[in-house]
Amino acid sequence: MSPHLLFRTMAIAEAVSWTLLIGGMVLRARAELDIAVTIGGGIHGFVFLAYAVTAVLVSKNQRLGPWPTSVAVISAVIPYATIPADQWLTRTGRLTGPWRRHRTDDPKDAHWHDRLFRTVIRNPVASCLILLLGVVVAYLVLLSLGSPLDRLPNR
Repeated sequence: MSPHLLFRTMAIAEAVSWTLLIGGMVLRARAELDIAVTIGGGIHGFVFLAYAVTAVLVSKNQRLGPWPTSVAVISAVIPYATIPADQWLTRTGRLTGPWRRHRTDDPKDAHWHDRLFRTVIRNPVASCLILLLGVVVAYLVLLSLGSPLDRLPNR
């Protein structure tokens, strides 16, 4: 799977997860189905974290600067914004190219983090499992903290 296809897949998944969350909120408000927000919110939270990891990984591979990387990551906070972010990055050619599995003559490839990145890319199964474990741990920590809305003072 190319960096572009992985990014696009996760951008679409993030948009779909927004639909689940918003649908759950509507069901909670209209039909008093609190479980709908729990399910939709849980899925959205997990996909949000997975998208953020993917955006950073693809940004590193494509050597995107701070601005495109920020747009890619922050787009997940705005409902459905990952789709236009993907379109913009695609249109400007920022997602073109394969995974950088091997060192080149580019001086940027000599940094320790580039060596680590290439190790991650060359071992996709192990890397995905480790990244998935990291996302699961982050998700469980955030889930244990509860909804940010629960910490708001009562009015």
